[in-house]
Amino acid sequence: MLIDRLGREINYLRVSVTDRCNFRCTYCMPEDMSFAPRSETLNVDEMTVICAAFVELGVKKIRLTGGEPTIHPDFDELLARLDELPGLDTIAVTTNGSKLEEKAALIASKKVRQLNISLDSVNADNFKKITRTGSLSEVIAGIDAAKAAGIERVRLNAVVSSGMNTHELVDLLDFAVEKECHIAFIEEMPLGDMSHYSRSEHYLSNDDVLSLLAEHYILEPLISKLQQAGPASYYQVAGSKTEVGFISPHSHNFCEQCNRVRLTRKGELILCLGQEDAIDLRAVMRDAKGSELEVIAAVKEAIVDAMTKKPDSHQFDVQNDEVQVVRFMNVTGG
Repeated sequence: MLIDRLGREINYLRVSVTDRCNFRCTYCMPEDMSFAPRSETLNVDEMTVICAAFVELGVKKIRLTGGEPTIHPDFDELLARLDELPGLDTIAVTTNGSKLEEKAALIASKKVRQLNISLDSVNADNFKKITRTGSLSEVIAGIDAAKAAGIERVRLNAVVSSGMNTHELVDLLDFAVEKECHIAFIEEMPLGDMSHYSRSEHYLSNDDVLSLLAEHYILEPLISKLQQAGPASYYQVAGSKTEVGFISPHSHNFCEQCNRVRLTRKGELILCLGQEDAIDLRAVMRDAKGSELEVIAAVKEAIVDAMTKKPDSHQFDVQNDEVQVVRFMNVTGG
């Protein structure tokens, strides 16, 4: 079991399979975003070794994210290898949904219990405006494929951006109810230099989102989920199968419940989403000598030591448009 210096159990690893993405969402990255050379990124063997080390230390859930994980050439292979790791209870995937129509059956055949699909608009023109390169029809086809494949829990993720999609919040919940999906509304994270985009101007508190949605739906607090470690507070839409989550890093700090760390595509272990602290696990692994078991042992030792350095919280300032964390979200793992 992994315990950090504040007594928090770390049982959840998010792996940024790639920083590359086929979308260019306005709040996530510049349109001319540059990506890391493939020579600097972990290969599938290295990702598997690091994941195995975490599972041996008690991690029960691994999420594959990005960038867009499904465009990585080794996504299928990595998913298959994680599926075979003894002791791993749940694999989750976060995706923009663009490749889901072709990938849903494969994903459903593995130990994937949770699938999060980014969806910030249900209007084709606005979807294109936000994503710059995305196709709403492809994403909806992917959502339908995921539901048809029988994946246990499908959740839509909507990043709330005032002036961009706040006029669609009810429409997004309508869509989730219609599709019998869950949905989470997420306050923007101030990651990366976004000189073209003012985060302070686009910020809207999830308290306001909840108030708006409550004018149209009866939202019943899910008391059973209040004790679960994780960032979201959940409500049930009365008379439906849909749960609504609110992830509120600004208005309702959730750091005392943090149960996760993140692995970047370059092998950096990010201890906090809102801090620059990182441990270079790729260097640890490549410097280690001996068999695979000995390499895993060296990685485990570095992970355990890193838990003594995990920060107590992030310090986001939503009113400050200066760069607060240099990493973009696609590098960190969304």
